[in-house]
Amino acid sequence: MAAAEDAVNLSQTQNIATPTPETATVQSVSPVAMPAIATQADALDLMRRRQQLKTFNAVNKSEPSMAQVTSVSELRDVEPTAWAYEALKSLVERYGCIVGYPDRTFRGDRALSRWEFAAGLNACMNVMERLLQENVAVIREDIDKLKALAQQFEQELAALGARIDNLEVRTSYLEDHQFSTTTKLSGLVFMNLTNASAGGDIKVNATNLNVPLEFRSPGRDPATGQPIVSTQPNNAQTTLSFLTWLTLSTSFTGKDSLVTQLASGNGNSPANVYASAGMYNTFGVPFTDQTAGPNVGNNRSEVVIRELFYQFPATDNLDIVVGPRVNWYRYFDNNRFTFFLNGAGSFNSGGSSLLNAIDRGAGAVVSWKIIPELKLNVAYLGEADEFLPRPPFNTASDPQKGLFGGTNTTTAELSYAPTDNFNVRLLYNYSMIQALGGTIGGTTGEPLYGIADAGPGQGLDINPNDGGLKNSPANTFSVNFDWLITPGVGLFGRYTRGNTTLKPINQAVNANSFQVGLGFPDLGKEGAQGTLSYLVPFDVVAGQQYLVSNGGDGATQYEIEATYFYPINNNIAIVPNFLFIGRPNNFGSNPGIFISNVRLQYSF
Repeated sequence: MAAAEDAVNLSQTQNIATPTPETATVQSVSPVAMPAIATQADALDLMRRRQQLKTFNAVNKSEPSMAQVTSVSELRDVEPTAWAYEALKSLVERYGCIVGYPDRTFRGDRALSRWEFAAGLNACMNVMERLLQENVAVIREDIDKLKALAQQFEQELAALGARIDNLEVRTSYLEDHQFSTTTKLSGLVFMNLTNASAGGDIKVNATNLNVPLEFRSPGRDPATGQPIVSTQPNNAQTTLSFLTWLTLSTSFTGKDSLVTQLASGNGNSPANVYASAGMYNTFGVPFTDQTAGPNVGNNRSEVVIRELFYQFPATDNLDIVVGPRVNWYRYFDNNRFTFFLNGAGSFNSGGSSLLNAIDRGAGAVVSWKIIPELKLNVAYLGEADEFLPRPPFNTASDPQKGLFGGTNTTTAELSYAPTDNFNVRLLYNYSMIQALGGTIGGTTGEPLYGIADAGPGQGLDINPNDGGLKNSPANTFSVNFDWLITPGVGLFGRYTRGNTTLKPINQAVNANSFQVGLGFPDLGKEGAQGTLSYLVPFDVVAGQQYLVSNGGDGATQYEIEATYFYPINNNIAIVPNFLFIGRPNNFGSNPGIFISNVRLQYSF
């Protein structure tokens, strides 16, 4: 089923890091030697001669030579507590642009050291300008440091003849030209301890329980035409699993982002034991308790490309995203209290259960910030889910189906945030859902949250031309809001209405879903958050007779979830999560299911 998640900006993920010595290749540059400046007059004379020669790299051969240092610690009279120590450290060690006297001192404890330092600052700006002209990276934080130093030594620089307005022009030049291609690596690692237990045996729509959970299939009783119901014993076992995402974000201009996300995991939640056919990884399953690739049944920790897209600004208020594997949940149906990293964290509660027929797809997203408070996102995506096998999935790259012949979705969402503490989103989604074996639904079936066939008497294995289902259209409308009432209490909710028209019989399956909950930011600790959520994932209001799976006996399943995100530090968090599933699989006679999960979450 569609995985409900937010934009990982893993942080996911879209911000471009300031280059570091490891990520930015800095060319080796000879340091600019400084004569021994004994008086202010000497400094003024040096600067005048440099200006007359129209160069700031001239060296007076007759003056005492300066010994290059490669570490600020070699400057013997500069202590970590001395003035400008950090500036000296970063500039000397990164650019080699400040040198010491022959006795290996910088003489920073003397009054004239401010003039010496002003000349050194000027020399470093020359080196950095030369680096930029040669297309070598200069680190952004050093540009900011130069600005601060220029302000601190304003009087000395002015006296030396290097006017502040000229420095501003030069620092502006550095700002405009400092960017070079950089790549940031970020990561998320999840470890899940999960237990699931029912109050008794559970009725499920499935023909065979002795197959891997994700391969359960539905069927109809030949005698009655009704969906087959099997009994699942209460025998789910506790599991310990992992999921890892590694994200590479590369920028070529400083404003764009090429994102490649790798994923691997071995999760197979015990809650799946109690699910009907086509409902794998839905109710009661923590979002991070999953296997990243398609080989779920073998629990293989396969590495897959989960996301691959390029985002760039077309104008100041218009961004475009294109790629063969775009994450729909980065751009749609977001909510501050159901972001799976620190909010309601199951597959059903992280986003509307009736959205979306695909998780990742090939295509494009356009994001238009109409005004600061109003944003419109529009997307077209053909199915390219990394966790599904090809064939019959990953239709966007299948030459016999392509971008438009398999499952695809067109989405538009209008987001309005009149204040920082309130957001509301209106969403419309049109889907074309691929038929498989004469049925619609299952893994790529939303808003049909189950599996539908042509109805009693038609069976599942009839040729689509003779009564089985073909590719079918669906329309979904959703409203989603979050409201931070006070700094410590928030309210959130969703309502979704879905309609699927079964082709070629032209019969509809209509359903609602809704969610309401409370959020408690900074509960117990700054940065922590608690959430309580109540939701109904699939309330069928028409067309139940066409559901061969998840129609149940006409009852309506509901879910209650409590989550607490507790950050141990900036990089490690522990997240306990508890769920109760009432009337599972829409059978009113089914006992409740209890799921508990403790997640260790690491980010870097």
